[in-house]
Amino acid sequence: MMAMFRSFVSGSTQLRQQQQQTNSGSGPLAAPAEGVESQFSCPICLEVYYKPVSIGSCGHTFCGECLQPCLQVTSPLCPLCRVPFDPKKVERSSNVEKQLASYKAPCRGCSKKVSLVKMRSHISSCSKVHEQIANCPKFVPVVPTSQPIPSNIPNRSTFVCPFCGARNLDQQELVKHCMDNHRNDPNKVVCPVCSAMPWGDPTYKSSNFLQHLLHRHKFSYDTFVDYSIDEEAALQAALALSLAEN
Repeated sequence: MMAMFRSFVSGSTQLRQQQQQTNSGSGPLAAPAEGVESQFSCPICLEVYYKPVSIGSCGHTFCGECLQPCLQVTSPLCPLCRVPFDPKKVERSSNVEKQLASYKAPCRGCSKKVSLVKMRSHISSCSKVHEQIANCPKFVPVVPTSQPIPSNIPNRSTFVCPFCGARNLDQQELVKHCMDNHRNDPNKVVCPVCSAMPWGDPTYKSSNFLQHLLHRHKFSYDTFVDYSIDEEAALQAALALSLAEN
């Protein structure tokens, strides 16, 4: 998380420098290819910003849709720096929108230079990108878990809702299901995602399960694990992160 934060701060500095250059031009500019897309990427979905919004208290920017789950809780925290913020002070980031329209970057698949504001739509239709996705290795858990892994769906673990027992929910579906159906449920429950992890405590009940889901399980842990790292070291790092967040 700290590495992502440092990368984002560094990227923000470069964005300000690029904006100054943009103000002197009139059309889309070919920004430096190396890392340019990541500089304009949402820290939540890791894709180029779509309808970006900025948090007033800390200035961090996200896709409007990505930030929505955080706006639905009583005391929202910035997903990046964890600073509390007022949902009423989240505003459309017109500055970032102008930058997206002013710069181009190579498509990660076909390498064609595309305006950043059109990058998402281009990637969704790029055959080279689809080939890369098709060739990605399938999901393999660190250790066996109690959760079934559908054989025909790659990169997907499923869980059971701890409130009502609804089954076959991936992490994002679990978040949506609980927000839609159990927003006002006062029961303390065990997080099925955490309990499936090697360091998870199957008896620990979260005092605010919805907050826990929104801030801890926006993404699948396994998506970001580097399996080339020594397994014991990886588990120790994950355990330290778990203790810090709780």
